[in-house]
Amino acid sequence: MHQDTTAGLPATARGAVAIIINRRGEILLHLRDDLPGIAWPDHWSVLGGGCDPGEDPAAAIVRELDEEAGLTDIADLTKLFEIRDEHGSGQLITFFAASWDGDETTLPLAEGVKLQFLAPEDLEFRMIPPFIRHGINRYLAARPA
Repeated sequence: MHQDTTAGLPATARGAVAIIINRRGEILLHLRDDLPGIAWPDHWSVLGGGCDPGEDPAAAIVRELDEEAGLTDIADLTKLFEIRDEHGSGQLITFFAASWDGDETTLPLAEGVKLQFLAPEDLEFRMIPPFIRHGINRYLAARPA
């Protein structure tokens, strides 16, 4: 695992996100609420969130996927790498990858505005937090063709 770190930021603030891909190679993105006080309002992101005190990132992502979108039948959840959200929450974020081929419009969205599978080439036209864009690009570059 490769780790991106930034000096001066506490290593204790942790989070976890999942890059979820369907069989067409599209990525499940979540349009975040536009509310004051949240990190990256009105941006597209992958599902995930902060770890509870003492919670492992792997447990956190399973909990977050269920809480945010009712996703409990995720296949092949795999830990990828960590990137610090330098310009948002400051958290060290563990990225995971998984497969899911369901209809995102049927998911019970508990946070945010909408869920949508998007082709990787469509991401350049979306407002995406820089650390999430970096993580997605890093994941796509390492995937077998």
